[in-house]
Amino acid sequence: MLIFRSLQEIPIDFGPSLVAIGNFDGVHRGHRWVLRNLITRARQRNARSIAVTLEPHPVRVLRPQLPLQLMTPLQQKLHLLEQAGNGAGGLDAVLVLPFTLEMAHWSAETFAQTVLRDALYSIEVHEGENFRFGHDAAGDVQTLTSLGAKLGFSVESYPALEWRGEAVSSSRIRTLIQQGNVRTARALLQRPFAITSMSARGRGDGTRHTVPTINLAPYAELLPANGVYITCVEMGEEQFEAVTNVGNRPTFGPDAFSVESHLLRTPATEIAAGTSLTLHFLDRIRNEQRWPSPEALKAQIVRDVTHAQHYFGLLRSLRTRPQRI
Repeated sequence: MLIFRSLQEIPIDFGPSLVAIGNFDGVHRGHRWVLRNLITRARQRNARSIAVTLEPHPVRVLRPQLPLQLMTPLQQKLHLLEQAGNGAGGLDAVLVLPFTLEMAHWSAETFAQTVLRDALYSIEVHEGENFRFGHDAAGDVQTLTSLGAKLGFSVESYPALEWRGEAVSSSRIRTLIQQGNVRTARALLQRPFAITSMSARGRGDGTRHTVPTINLAPYAELLPANGVYITCVEMGEEQFEAVTNVGNRPTFGPDAFSVESHLLRTPATEIAAGTSLTLHFLDRIRNEQRWPSPEALKAQIVRDVTHAQHYFGLLRSLRTRPQRI
């Protein structure tokens, strides 16, 4: 998958192309539905498929005072977009369009001419029915369709994908994660919510008083609500089942926020600070709470580990269960 980081990087012979534009935060099941159709249609028309995303997120430029935390920072989003086609193959390219205050003042027509016609030679644009673009988000799908008739592309519009009677959207999934409901978020994402960061040295409370843990380096984007979770820690080619605490460790005195994971299997070698890792959140066990002593906390951690072991045992039995014919 090619990655262009400006309009100037796009080869003059890139098109004709089929395009989807969006922030794609989470690259959830609704995004993937549109992108699979886009890729399939591009193959049928012997054209290129490309997703256009804005960086930074427009909210961070237009309303920097708002605390927007993303599910998928850019590098993770690009990785997920590369996988979005599934059986339809992958996207040919992603354009990471730098979003500036100057671009925010482009009219819908200027955006369509500059990006869709002149840079990408678009022949089809695939968008959700709630798509908005241009200065003050004045353009909608009808605007896009009218501009396409003049500029040489057609528009394929998609209704909001629903799951159990509710629309799938990035904002809804972010809210679920902020509430700690990683199980429902997993269903809407079609994968566990995950964060990619590095290991860091902690205060040593776990090693001294309870159980050894791996600490996550400070992370600026979206995290689940404080609590204890069943997780999977991925480091290189290895994956470790784990129990992870997100919160302030109130049992050990002054609050100090951390994300720390207890691995259910001991690694063969010591994990150095700065090791790259991805933490997948599978389910929530309980709220974080203050315990009367480290011993009481350790006893609860044993119960949490037993809960997680039971969970992983069920997963393994489901994977190996023979299929009925």
